[in-house]
Amino acid sequence: MMFQPRVENAVQALGERISHDDILRCIRCGLCSYTCPTYRVENCESMGPRGRLALVRALIEGKLELSPRFAEKFYDCVLCAACTSACPGGTQSDAMMLEARRILYKAGLAPEPIAGLLARLEAQHNISGEDNAGRLMWSSNMERAPGGLGRRQAEMVYFVGCVSSLFPMSFSIPQAFSRTLDLAGVNYALLGEAEWCCGYPAYISGDVELARQAAAHNLEVIRSAGARQVVVTCPSCYHVFTHIYPELLGEGALAGLKVLHATELLADLLEGGALRPAGQAVRVTYHDPCDLGRKSKLFLPPRRVLHAIPGLELVEMASTGENSLCCGGGGNVESSAPSLVESMAARRLAEAQDTGAELIVTACQQCKRTLTSAARKRRVRMRILDVVELVWQALSAEG
Repeated sequence: MMFQPRVENAVQALGERISHDDILRCIRCGLCSYTCPTYRVENCESMGPRGRLALVRALIEGKLELSPRFAEKFYDCVLCAACTSACPGGTQSDAMMLEARRILYKAGLAPEPIAGLLARLEAQHNISGEDNAGRLMWSSNMERAPGGLGRRQAEMVYFVGCVSSLFPMSFSIPQAFSRTLDLAGVNYALLGEAEWCCGYPAYISGDVELARQAAAHNLEVIRSAGARQVVVTCPSCYHVFTHIYPELLGEGALAGLKVLHATELLADLLEGGALRPAGQAVRVTYHDPCDLGRKSKLFLPPRRVLHAIPGLELVEMASTGENSLCCGGGGNVESSAPSLVESMAARRLAEAQDTGAELIVTACQQCKRTLTSAARKRRVRMRILDVVELVWQALSAEG
């Protein structure tokens, strides 16, 4: 009995929050379908941007009923923003996908795996659902403890993020980056269990209030450490800090606080001579993470880092920069449709193979996970490393 009123309210909300004019701005040219990773994998119109917008239009006009199946189409979007980037008419498709998710979540139509993810975030403040006190487990087997461990006050906070903190496959990323910071003499602090999920998984799932709580907590903890800078190795953390926190908490949310992605800091340290890597005679190709590249416009810093490593040869993939293919790891789709993620990762892996590179380098722990999994399943002999791992490899080779 409770379901129908919530659905009716959701249809009304969609009509109010996503204007008919915005939907009609889509000229059905199909450029977004060509760039959309889910459409390219499924070859199904309702799995592409213009198809999803057509569904919203049909719903608003009373030609379609709201249902869990309808909701799945929007939660299967990886939110890579390739559609918006490609649209000649200026349609902000990715923003409409987010708005639809918020309304669908409030209507109780979020898929069960997404609801489970949100429950874990609320209970444990991380995506894994493990005790948040274990956020520093990545440092437990290091020969030398990170310099930021246990430091209460510092100029900079290294915000590690959920995946690198709690998923063993990604432990090598904070290990490499903290060692590099120590070598460069950077004064930084680690928050440990005081660090909560950045809030982005909640935000893109539709639970804006849960994301707002995470944002307020994290900024309070960072400021209490006396930090004036925050550095992150996770592109999603970078994007939510720089683009979403001001939306959630007001334009002054980051006042007096500078947010850096690790590649920005590393590029400056390398070019300034604070870090002197040994030569690496290796041919690499770089994968632009969606949240760092297309959505946050940080294309150059990772490449500056790679060019600063002597002997390294960078070869670009056919789809790069603004046109980079998504690895499939975004939008929380891994929680609700893992097979779809696997297919998208395989497409990107094939493009990397075409370059003849020995190594895929990225700047995202999630991209590393999805591409590594695809390589293993297809027995492709290409290693995938994060930029910070490659830098530490070159530095430790120097001795």
